[in-house]
Amino acid sequence: MAQAVIMPRQGQSVESCILTEIMKKEGDKVSVGDVLFSCETDKATFEVEAEVEGTLLKWLAEEGDDVPVLENVCIIGEAGEDISGLAGSSDQGGAEEASEAKPEVKAEAEKPAEVSAPAATAQSGDTLKVSPRAKNLAQKQNVDLSKAVPTGPQGRIIERDVASAAAQGFKVTTAAEGAYAGGRQGTGLGGAVTTADLNGPAAVQAPVFTGETFVDEKLSNVRKVIAKSMHASLANMAQLTMNASFDATGLLDFRRQVKESGEAFGLQNITINDMILYAVAKTLKQHRACNAHFLDDKIRYFNTVNLGIAVDTERGLLVPTVFSAEGYSLNDLSIKAKQTIEQAKTGKISPDLLKDGTFTVTNLGALGVESFTPVINPPQTCILGVCAITEKVKIVNGQVTTYPSMGLSLTFDHRAIDGAPAARFLKDLTTNLSNFAMLLV
Repeated sequence: MAQAVIMPRQGQSVESCILTEIMKKEGDKVSVGDVLFSCETDKATFEVEAEVEGTLLKWLAEEGDDVPVLENVCIIGEAGEDISGLAGSSDQGGAEEASEAKPEVKAEAEKPAEVSAPAATAQSGDTLKVSPRAKNLAQKQNVDLSKAVPTGPQGRIIERDVASAAAQGFKVTTAAEGAYAGGRQGTGLGGAVTTADLNGPAAVQAPVFTGETFVDEKLSNVRKVIAKSMHASLANMAQLTMNASFDATGLLDFRRQVKESGEAFGLQNITINDMILYAVAKTLKQHRACNAHFLDDKIRYFNTVNLGIAVDTERGLLVPTVFSAEGYSLNDLSIKAKQTIEQAKTGKISPDLLKDGTFTVTNLGALGVESFTPVINPPQTCILGVCAITEKVKIVNGQVTTYPSMGLSLTFDHRAIDGAPAARFLKDLTTNLSNFAMLLV
């Protein structure tokens, strides 16, 4: 008996998915576990496998279609089986689309062919046929008529030909006009040929680029979501960024100890980023204004830290969430964060893990960024930017010495938080990071 394959629901908030790639063609044999197609939400990509075996009888959608969840996508059954009961609605929709498309095709066919301009320009020795209006414009703008491409009747140069030549820089100054025979690139104002150009060597012309000057690419769903969210963030919030730095010596010492002997204690490869996430989660518990959502007429304060981690993926910026991050040990948070980041990078993360964050950390330190202005992920009230480690100087016991300094950039929504509370959070965070070993205790 024929069976329809539906578009699965990927997360409670997902209403439709884009059919990105079809793996099986109509008429192909299908076994249980074969990948039928891939689909994407606005945040992640998934593959849908066959749960029955048989023959793929019909596709009810095409690559690029936005298919509502739980709607039929294709039909698997036995060859020759009646599938009208499963495919009827889809066929009708296809027919409607085809009928709507016909007028567009006709309209395209009715467009007149563009008239191409003659390829050759008038030679300097020719008797130029120039309309009075064109000659008047050429005199006003000092245009080299020998460079004008005639498009008028019987090879006549008309006004638009002169305007085109002027736009391309084919000009000659009044002083040089009498001795000018055409054919030079000018060095005067606006590219006009001057007497100096006539007396000296010809100016070197710029190389002509022959390839495509630009490429248009359609926005992906992820980029559309990012654009909408970032624009709404900057348009609707009163965002302010403050910067601070701290002595990262203790942080780097702890990292070195973990690398040298962490395996003996059963520790994972704990990174600087893991330690920052841990310190943020612990510090936020004492600063509820930074761990909140601004909801226009109210502020929602959270009793747990749902930590968003900005991840650079091939499909765009994603912000997966580690829920209740303050309850993890450093080792467990390191494991959980790496798993979450990897799922986001491979596009296999559930959409339910890409929402409900209460605070976000974005790290550009590995790219050498020393200070930046991160943009808040609404409706959150804060986002922390992590910067690169640089060498700074300080005086210790009267001696000038250097130390590794790490910068932090905190952007906060001034509608929800005043400057002093935000600064207190940043101060406590830098203190905890400077004394990371004590924070663990």
